Amino acid sequence: MREPKQQRAVETREGILQAAAEVFDEMGYAGAGINRILKRAGATAGSLYFHFESKEGLARAVMSRQSESILPFLESEGLQRLVDITRVWAHQLQSDAMLRAGVRLTTEAGILGLGGAEEPYTAWAHVMEDCLLTARDRGELQAGVDPLQLAEHIVATCTGMQLFSEAASTDRTDLPHRTRRMWQLLLPGIAVPATAVRIDLDPLGAEKLGRGGAVPG
Repeated sequence: MREPKQQRAVETREGILQAAAEVFDEMGYAGAGINRILKRAGATAGSLYFHFESKEGLARAVMSRQSESILPFLESEGLQRLVDITRVWAHQLQSDAMLRAGVRLTTEAGILGLGGAEEPYTAWAHVMEDCLLTARDRGELQAGVDPLQLAEHIVATCTGMQLFSEAASTDRTDLPHRTRRMWQLLLPGIAVPATAVRIDLDPLGAEKLGRGGAVPG
C-alpha cells in the first residue's frame, strides 16, 4: 500500500508545483495568491502545506527547477554543451511555464527580499563552469580563459538579454537570435579556432533539442 500512496504524494506535489509555476509566470510573486494556485492545481491547502512550508518555499522550489527544463535534453559536451544550454534556454523561455516562472521569480527575488535570491544564479554558474572545465580538458579553450569568471559572465549576460527581450514586447521570440549573436561575439575570444568554427549556433537546432531530440557532442 505504501508505494501507491508515495506515488500519489509525488503526483500531488508535482501538480501543485506546476500550477504554482503557471500562476507565478502569469502574475508574478506578489500577484500569485495561494487560493489561485490551489484552484489551478485542484488541491487542498493541507496538501500544499504538507509539501511546501510557505508561498516563499513554493517559489524557491520553482526557482530551483530551471535546469530540469534544459539539461535532460542535452548529450553534447564541453563548449558545445554550454552553447546548447543557452540555445535551449532561449527556446524554452517562450513556452515552458516552469522555466519562465523560475526566471521571473529569480529576477523578482532580490527586489522582494525572498530568501536564496542568489542561488539560481550560482547554480547556473556552476553548471556552466563544469562545461568549461570539460572544454578546457578537451583543448577547446584559449589559454588564459578562467572557467568560473566566464561562466558568471554568461549568466549575467543571459539575464540581461532575457530582460531586454521581454522589455521589447516580443514575448522573447527574438531571444534565440540574441543568444546566437552573443556567441558570435564571445567565441572568437574564448575558443581555439578549430573549435569555434564547428560550434553549432543554429536557433532551429535549439528548437529540436527543446523537443527532446538530443544531439551528441
